[in-house]
Amino acid sequence: MENNTIAYWIAHGQEQLVSCSDSAKLDAQILLCFVLDKERSYLLTWPEKEVTEQSEQQYLALLQRRIMGEPIAYIVGVQEFWSLPFRVSPATLIPRPDTEVLVELVLEHFGELDTLHCLDLGTGTGAIALALASEQPNWQIDAIDFSLDAVKLAKQNAQDLHLSHVNIFQSDWFNAVNERKFDVIVSNPPYIDALDKHLSQGDVRFEPESALVADEQGLGDIKLIAQQALKFLNTHGSLFFEHGFEQGQAVRNILTALGYDNVQTVRDFNGHERITWASLYTRPT
Repeated sequence: MENNTIAYWIAHGQEQLVSCSDSAKLDAQILLCFVLDKERSYLLTWPEKEVTEQSEQQYLALLQRRIMGEPIAYIVGVQEFWSLPFRVSPATLIPRPDTEVLVELVLEHFGELDTLHCLDLGTGTGAIALALASEQPNWQIDAIDFSLDAVKLAKQNAQDLHLSHVNIFQSDWFNAVNERKFDVIVSNPPYIDALDKHLSQGDVRFEPESALVADEQGLGDIKLIAQQALKFLNTHGSLFFEHGFEQGQAVRNILTALGYDNVQTVRDFNGHERITWASLYTRPT
């Protein structure tokens, strides 16, 4: 194998990354695609194509960033979610496949409705709100985030995906939502305890702590949202949370104590309790 071909640099990248990534070959391919501005199919079709010295140097620099643990999504600036390309930045969490379970649940239970008013709390990149909007163009969807950088990024994603009808704005949870009512409220809030050892491992080391950590053993924001959502949900409206894999029972207890109905938890693709949701059939007194 020539030492300046696409095949060589993929193999070299895989070898460099194998000790720090569970997807070393894929990571190497993604980084080389980014450098060459080509699709993965190009790499597979033309493995003998030569790589210029300038591209080699750029690729080696990106490999080093990945070796140091920086997430691929931050290096290339894009992460796929719901088969849509989302711009990402260190101002937001990286959209994860398990969050697609939340989108699937909302569509499963409400997808037949032509009209629906939905609020996404802590939208980040806009992944949940924009995924729903891509499937339900007639729904009225609002999406908020406390971070102005996240709001700007979500608006850019909405524009890129031609989903600019989603209303994205800055708010500290419900503070700027006013007195509107919603049929569905969804949230992937901060839910990690500040002392959790996972904060010093893997991709989360590079993600914004404000989007990860909550007080009260990670349940503080979930409690606050669940309480405040009572006055923003329509009767028969539903509230959906993503949460930590060990928090299912605690979140169910929170919702039950507040008077929510039909409280239930759904597992993610790895079999972990990940999404808890409930409805509001009658308003607690």
